Formats: sequence, structure tokens, C-alpha cells
Amino acid sequence: MVSAPSGKKIYIRNIQTIIMKQKKGFVLREVCGENAIVGEGLDAIDFGRLLSLNETAAWLWKEAQSQVDFTVDSLTDKLCEEYDVAPDTARRDIENIVKEWQKIGVIED
Repeated sequence: MVSAPSGKKIYIRNIQTIIMKQKKGFVLREVCGENAIVGEGLDAIDFGRLLSLNETAAWLWKEAQSQVDFTVDSLTDKLCEEYDVAPDTARRDIENIVKEWQKIGVIED
């Protein structure tokens, strides 16, 4: 908890430890040779777009799906096991990907 300039107390959540999951109705598909998250079914009816993913982001989506409930830290650990990447670099990249997923509404906490 920190104080805003107005003196009001605000709570800051640490994205690394927030437990998240993929929203129902969003799946990884290959579209024209590219990995993409697309909406399927009534739960994703308002989505109306697809999100293109590079190979690593697609791997992370699959890993998040296998974990059901995941955190940035749990994905970081798995990514570092699978690829030769420094933990700090992996965590920063995963935080950016997760923030994008949150922004477009394909995951929830």
C-alpha cells in the first residue's frame, strides 16, 4: 500500500505473483501459418479479432493453459527451463506479454 499525492491510500498489486487463468473461449490456432489467439463460442462473441503470437509467446500460452492457474513467476520458471534465457530478462518479457493479454481481455485474475 502507498499513499497517492492526494493522501488517499492505494494498493499496488505485484503482477509477478497474481494468480491468473485464460478466459474460457480463447484458443491458440494456426491461421495462415501464424500462431494466433482467437475467440470461440459465446464467451468470446465480443472479441471479434485475433492476436498474433510469435513462437515464444505461443509456447507461453500453451504453458499457461497446461498450468490452468498461472503466475508470471511460474511462467518465468518454465521458460528458463525450456530456453537459454536469464530469469530477469524472461520475467520482464513475460510481464509485458501478460499485460498485453490482460489489456485485450484473454486472461483474468
